[in-house]
Amino acid sequence: MDLDKKIATRQSYGEELAKLGEKNENIVVLDADLSTATKTEIFAKKFPNRFINVGIAEQNLMGIAAGLSTFGKIPYASTFAVFAAGRAYEQIRNSIAYPKLNVKICATHAGITVGEDGATHQMLEDLSLMRTLPNMTVISTSDDIQTRWAVREISKINGPAYLRLCRMATPVIYEENEKFEIGKGVQIGDGTDASIIATGVTVSEAIKAQEILKENNVNVRVIDIHTIKPIDRELIVKCAKETKRIITVEDHNIIGGLGSAVCEVLSEEYPVKIERMGILDSFGRSGKADELMRYYRIDSSAIVNRVLS
Repeated sequence: MDLDKKIATRQSYGEELAKLGEKNENIVVLDADLSTATKTEIFAKKFPNRFINVGIAEQNLMGIAAGLSTFGKIPYASTFAVFAAGRAYEQIRNSIAYPKLNVKICATHAGITVGEDGATHQMLEDLSLMRTLPNMTVISTSDDIQTRWAVREISKINGPAYLRLCRMATPVIYEENEKFEIGKGVQIGDGTDASIIATGVTVSEAIKAQEILKENNVNVRVIDIHTIKPIDRELIVKCAKETKRIITVEDHNIIGGLGSAVCEVLSEEYPVKIERMGILDSFGRSGKADELMRYYRIDSSAIVNRVLS
């Protein structure tokens, strides 16, 4: 674990996608005129004949990707999360999820950590939208290593997948060749005072909080739920039984996201007290990413205060 080393997961996505393209000729990449920002330009330079820029036409992006998948191709369709999950939702629902086509939707710039672009570009509802779609696998990665794994792994499953990526550089949490599995969360530490369940950019914040709390003789465990759907019900129930207290943290609206998913599991299997940290049913605002995390109380300091309270 190297929390001082930071890499944006969109950068990891672009680099790993190009490596995947070398190994699998069926990988094709589509982008909606944002390849510099989504980092699909790395693939485009290497495999120009397998890259399509559809322009600012996100609905068409999903339709073309759907069509390509019916010819045995594995399309990776990329744009900002607000356009992928928002503007093209109907096409994803009816042209990809409903027929269960093999399309990988890789959405960058998700959450308030988009920063200065402001509320219109800060997608806080995408996990909610995507996890309610039948047949859809939903993944939200927390660091460079995990993102590279996810890029490779979703190419192996036959069906639609939504991969959520962020704009800002985030700490490297995991070691090279770390083992992950779709649908299985990662437990960090064995603390019994509480379980902090996080996803995406908030995982490193939860780990920082874990270290601060340890200095106050409060021992918590951190659970990285990288797969929102199918979610790791077994691990969530295990943590509820062993710690009794659950706190969820996400760079997403608390309605419909990770916190809601955890509540659904525990209300059915092992009811305990749950506190949800995230965006409290509001839109975002313009500002630097770290300042916004403090403002919306999803940074390490806010997590420490919530645990201690």
